[in-house]
Amino acid sequence: MKTTLGRRTRILAATTATAGLVLVAGCTSSDDNGGSGTKTAAGGVELVKAGQLTTCTHLPYPPFQSEIDGKVQGFDVSLIDLVAKDLGVQQEILDTPFENFKTGAFLNSGECDLAAAGMTITDERKKNVDFSDPYFDATQAVLADRKSGISSFADLKGKKVGAQAQTTGEDYAKSQGLDPVSFESSDAVLNGLRTGQVQAVVIDYPVVQGWLKDKANAAAFEIADNINTGEQYGFTVKKGNTKLREAINKALADAKADGTYKKLYEQWIGPYDESAASPSAS
Repeated sequence: MKTTLGRRTRILAATTATAGLVLVAGCTSSDDNGGSGTKTAAGGVELVKAGQLTTCTHLPYPPFQSEIDGKVQGFDVSLIDLVAKDLGVQQEILDTPFENFKTGAFLNSGECDLAAAGMTITDERKKNVDFSDPYFDATQAVLADRKSGISSFADLKGKKVGAQAQTTGEDYAKSQGLDPVSFESSDAVLNGLRTGQVQAVVIDYPVVQGWLKDKANAAAFEIADNINTGEQYGFTVKKGNTKLREAINKALADAKADGTYKKLYEQWIGPYDESAASPSAS
């Protein structure tokens, strides 16, 4: 697994807080900003590298983070750019396997300052990482082939169902007695549906919203059900990294207060849902 993780990890760096992120060639072995060890940013926040806020994510997961026109962009990216701006640094992104977000592996090893991956806050994950305040309310959607005859979650019994591995969508499907086919990424989930490997998928509703913006997808697939599982997303930091956690929470609160959150929500998610602006802690 260690060799696999090494091959999959990619480095991406921010250009500006609003313009998105661009791919940096290769994984560098040296740091022009000051070598190894933590560095202090505004507010006394300790960072793993000087001059940058290093974010672990897992690509692609639109509309939260994905490569668009050669740049990594999305709702999560834009929100963390606000944190980086407050700290007086730029955001750099590492693309890493999603299973590491449950364990906090890359946070504990000092490779990343935080993780942003459209991640649901759960008690199990709280054992390994500290979460920010919730920043998004999520539901699970059932997206089905229009020819499948599936019109509700109950209709999934006996059908070929897909889900993204290591996600709450997969967990929910299993908890309801299903045996979903696991796909590594959201793109792979959609491809499984397109190629007939599965007849329906269970995945976060905002992801489905993004897929259905494509006319071909909207013609072939439909939302068969939407399940409110009470999920909320949060960003994570290494356990005990209180200053960075507070910096994230402050940036989120400021964005909600000055209208920036609403603007970004409408840009990346869709029509603004007032309840998403002030979710209570999970």
